Amino acid sequence: MTESSWVRSPVGSPDRHWATRKGVKSILVMIPHIVAGNRLLDLLPLFEADHRVQLIFTVPEWESWPATHDFVAAQGGIVLPWAQARRGEYDLVLAASQRGIDEVAGPVLLIPHGGGFGQYRPWRPPGAGHDWKPQIGLEAGQLMREGRVRADSIVLVHDREMDVLTETCPQAVPAGVVAGDIALDRLTASLPFREHYRRGLGVSDGRRLVVVTSTWSDRSAFGRHHDLFERVLGELPSEEFQVLGVLHPQIWSHHSLWQVRAWLADCLRAGLTLLRPEGSWRAALIAADHVIGDYGSVTAYAAGIGKPVLLAVDGTQALLPGTPSAVIAEHAPRWTPDSPLLPQLREAESAGVAEQVHALLSSRPGRAGALLRTELYRLLGLPEPARAIPVSPVPMAEVLPC
Repeated sequence: MTESSWVRSPVGSPDRHWATRKGVKSILVMIPHIVAGNRLLDLLPLFEADHRVQLIFTVPEWESWPATHDFVAAQGGIVLPWAQARRGEYDLVLAASQRGIDEVAGPVLLIPHGGGFGQYRPWRPPGAGHDWKPQIGLEAGQLMREGRVRADSIVLVHDREMDVLTETCPQAVPAGVVAGDIALDRLTASLPFREHYRRGLGVSDGRRLVVVTSTWSDRSAFGRHHDLFERVLGELPSEEFQVLGVLHPQIWSHHSLWQVRAWLADCLRAGLTLLRPEGSWRAALIAADHVIGDYGSVTAYAAGIGKPVLLAVDGTQALLPGTPSAVIAEHAPRWTPDSPLLPQLREAESAGVAEQVHALLSSRPGRAGALLRTELYRLLGLPEPARAIPVSPVPMAEVLPC
């Protein structure tokens, strides 16, 4: 690392003489991609108004996209180059991905960046044998290195994940903490403000908002149906419906904002609205009347708050039984592209998967903030602040300009 690339750090020993607040505990926030970043941002209000801590950010450069750097820079915090971050020692490291946590010094809290760890990955590694099983994020191969558990605290959203962890990596059970889902809690706290989010998205009175969401990969809704948005727009009268696209940030990062907009240029001209890559998908779900999605977490959250869900998948995704995505795949109706869409949306309204899915998203509904703050301050070695746990509504959804 060259001297010119070094960033002045409020937690680094060479720059301590500049500090106005001295003796603070250092917290490193590792953001390898936007999805992880959005989940970690849910944790940061738990440190608000505490003068005993100093947060800094880093982007692991070996797997980052330019869009990730822009996302992190927009938060307004100190961003250490990865090479510099690896040289430091921290009182707490926040991570929403296992990658890179062995390369920084300090107690690590690992939180899932989607709807929990227990979901199969929709890909098969080259040369995999007949006994290969898709990974769910809780195997010893992912949680262990050289005989030790890689994270000091592994946040689980549901009791069933503790059961899975007991089977797949018993050494990590002492580090497991069932804390519920802070993303779901913020989503739930925002539900009373639905009209506010609808006005922010420009949904006029009398129109229904259809959110079309896709995770990434060639097996996702957008990966399988290149004409997904074109078909939906063509089926719905524009005077009665507004269509909003919510694409996984990795689609934008890999293909670029320009390319995605170019692919969807005709749809944008026909009235499609697109959520920005870093936009608040939760605000979009709150505003929605219908959701067309796939096996991604956004679809599960939509079902969990009672939105009618229509699945644009072929049913071949390897999903862990008992997870929200698996329950939706079993009970929600599937989109048939060659059949009229309006009757399918009406069928989705009567499917009734919300209660099942909501119970599977979190074992500690409404308590994630309190449980997580207790765990965070335990790792920091500090008493918890006396102030109440903040459970703020989610930000307004930001859409791309036309």
